[in-house]
Amino acid sequence: MAAAAFLLMAGAGTATAAVPATGSATAGVSTAAQAPADILQAGAQQGIADGYPGVIGMVRKGDTAQYVRAGLGDLTNRVPADPKAKFRIGSNTKAFTATVLLQLVGEKKLSLSDTVAKWLPGAVAANGYDGSRITIRQLLNHTSGLPEYIGRVYSVGSDPYKAWAPQTLVDTALAQHAPTGEPGEKFGYSNANYVLAGMVIKAVTGEDAATQIQRRIIEPLGLHDTAFPVADPALYGNYLRGYAFQALIFTRDVTVSNVQAVGAAGAMVSTMDDMATFFRALISGSLLGPELTAELKATVPAATDTDYGLGVEHLKLPCGQWVWGHNGAVLGYFTEWFTSDDGEKQVLFATNEFHLSSGTKGQLDTNKAAAEAFCAL
Repeated sequence: MAAAAFLLMAGAGTATAAVPATGSATAGVSTAAQAPADILQAGAQQGIADGYPGVIGMVRKGDTAQYVRAGLGDLTNRVPADPKAKFRIGSNTKAFTATVLLQLVGEKKLSLSDTVAKWLPGAVAANGYDGSRITIRQLLNHTSGLPEYIGRVYSVGSDPYKAWAPQTLVDTALAQHAPTGEPGEKFGYSNANYVLAGMVIKAVTGEDAATQIQRRIIEPLGLHDTAFPVADPALYGNYLRGYAFQALIFTRDVTVSNVQAVGAAGAMVSTMDDMATFFRALISGSLLGPELTAELKATVPAATDTDYGLGVEHLKLPCGQWVWGHNGAVLGYFTEWFTSDDGEKQVLFATNEFHLSSGTKGQLDTNKAAAEAFCAL
């Protein structure tokens, strides 16, 4: 898988390569003389020209933030896209889940070298997979070798109210195919890893990942517009409505989405400001401290110019700068963020259309602009 930052694959039951987080930002027209926010704004407007309903974004250097917007956050009521609005963050949830587990490591309640079977006996024991040979670290850096399940349970026509037990999602993944390698041998992105990570959090603490994330991250950082819905598929307050293109001629409102199908791998909701605050604290080390931040940033090769840590990616942009980032996609929403190692420079954007297809022109153009904006900071 190319960059493995997507939460979803294209088409039910068919895994496709994810869009590289930097693959769209090719060398070309110089942006050195342009302001970073102007570059991102132009990318947002190009995204609208490509067909996105709306695009929002943020550029931050130090404590100075600038916002961009283009298009609509609500097609029916013709409401402009609001850079302060909530949206689903998809696989960016993974960094929150990984952070909780790292904090538990710091409290000596578990170890990254603990096996899955130690905490979840019998959870991974089918079709040749053995949880006693897979570690917590391998879940978090996607080297467990576990298959993907998303295409079997989640599609544009999914029932947003259908209940999915985490173990059912894991069992669905294990049934896809027998192991193709040994645990720890190679990178292979699978949302099953983070479903299991959420199950480990509950096994260790007695509380689900949503409760632990609320207590350990959302409340201490004051992320007032961030939430981890456990079963409620709706959004509330000021939010972007999410859409999915079908057959290129029909746009379906998929704002109400099945959070139980993604759970600790991708169910969270946030805003530009809250995401920037969280990732700045995480990457700079102020949230975890130096030793645990080093564990977060211990990477494995994932793709060309892309390494994967524990819920975060390390990416080389075409201008030569290395950044931390990730993208996330659930029905109706695609998000991306880049952060410098010290947390001082950040670029984020979100769009309100995703129909389970990777490599669309809108994705490529907005990613390109985000990378160029970061390089101009």
